[in-house]
Amino acid sequence: MLSSTSLYAAIDLGSNSFHMLVVREVAGTIQTLARIKRKVRLAAGLNSENELSPEAMERGWQCLRLFAERLQDIPQAQIRVVATATLRLATNAQQFIQQAEKILGCPIQVIRGEEEARLIYQGVAHTTGGADQRLVVDIGGASTELVTGSGAQTTALFSLSMGCVTWLERFFSDRNLTKENFDAAQAAASEVLKPVIDELRHHGWKVCVGASGTVQALQEIMMAQGMDERITLAKLQQLKQRAIQCGRLEELEIEGLTLERALVFPSGLAILIAIFEQLSIDCMTLAGGALREGLVYGMLHLTVDQEIRSRTIRNVQRRFMVDIAQAERVQQLAHAFASHVADEWDLDTLSKDMLKSAALLHEIGLSVDFKQAPLHAAYLVRNLDLPGYTPAQKKLLATLLLNQTNPVDLSSLHQQNAVPPRIAERLCRLLRLAIIFASRRRDDILPAIMLEAEGEALHLTLPENWLACHPLGAELLAQESLWQSYVHWPLTVK
Repeated sequence: MLSSTSLYAAIDLGSNSFHMLVVREVAGTIQTLARIKRKVRLAAGLNSENELSPEAMERGWQCLRLFAERLQDIPQAQIRVVATATLRLATNAQQFIQQAEKILGCPIQVIRGEEEARLIYQGVAHTTGGADQRLVVDIGGASTELVTGSGAQTTALFSLSMGCVTWLERFFSDRNLTKENFDAAQAAASEVLKPVIDELRHHGWKVCVGASGTVQALQEIMMAQGMDERITLAKLQQLKQRAIQCGRLEELEIEGLTLERALVFPSGLAILIAIFEQLSIDCMTLAGGALREGLVYGMLHLTVDQEIRSRTIRNVQRRFMVDIAQAERVQQLAHAFASHVADEWDLDTLSKDMLKSAALLHEIGLSVDFKQAPLHAAYLVRNLDLPGYTPAQKKLLATLLLNQTNPVDLSSLHQQNAVPPRIAERLCRLLRLAIIFASRRRDDILPAIMLEAEGEALHLTLPENWLACHPLGAELLAQESLWQSYVHWPLTVK
């Protein structure tokens, strides 16, 4: 029986949707047990005097009656409920909150915009890998949060009065997706942004991550269309043109865009384009968590682990009883090989990180069965919750593990979109060689290996007589050379 003392819940009463996250604390991290989301569109119920309509309040209460059932199993001290922009604005917010607290049986805190921004940043810091000097963007229903920070510390916090629901009502109320409507929405967003641009740029960032439904929708569109996961201004402009071609909100059809998200997608897109243009953002990726995760980690008082991916790898290795010494051995070999060819093969920091992660996880399939261990490993990685890794990065890892031995499935390497197909092929080749040379699971017999890249050709140089003294190793290398030749990867061994 699951102990209720290990359960935590965070509820976010947003302007567009109400969300509930239920988790269990496991070994210093969280295991998600439930995510419940309902489109309430509370902000759409505000009139010109900022008064919430009875219909909007009833939509919210109806949603909370669903949430309340799940909260009965969780100690009240381990529940946190916050309300954001719309309930900050509404003149009759107290009427809504009093009834909401009766339904939930616990207090609701209306948080200031800066506190919302801080919590969003904490959720990102606990769940998102990559460089830790970051800009976080969260476009909500009635407010947009922009935060810079490094590690666990924020350096600038802003909560701006614009959101996908309020911009829908202001600029797309006629439901027409015209260039004029988009331009007006972008211009208004740019005006809201102007007072904060200088300070955000002053603090700077190495990576930009988005933590909102708009960015989630963009990710789903790009994945569905086979694009890489990086959001760029060029891609946003293409989607804007596609929306304009559709003409009206009711006719908005973009591959990968769900009906649920379609209503507020154009307004969120206009805001995001303005943010990209005003802050000169190169690219953005999806964050691993946001406000709700920030609330949960705050209740658990867990410190931010700046090596989120390392923590995730350690947890997975323990869970699937991986031989950690062997995983490390393969990782070190793969890293050494990558260092030899990094310049010739354009292996950047992300590519090397993905190679390292694949090496450290390559044997998790053995916990299921030896016979199809690579297939099991790929399935596990594809379906596990891996904080610090984006969906596209998980797909790349799964593809590398699927192709760690035996004949190469070239199409799977080309179907992932975390790195260019040619880079995925190169990572695969290095991983396969590292696994072969570490196969005896001993450090003292590893030969001195020279690896050179000449275009796509790999030249492997071994000590004199090594092949003659290691007939099994020689056979494995000969087989590997043959398999790589089948997919036109030249490999010579001498």
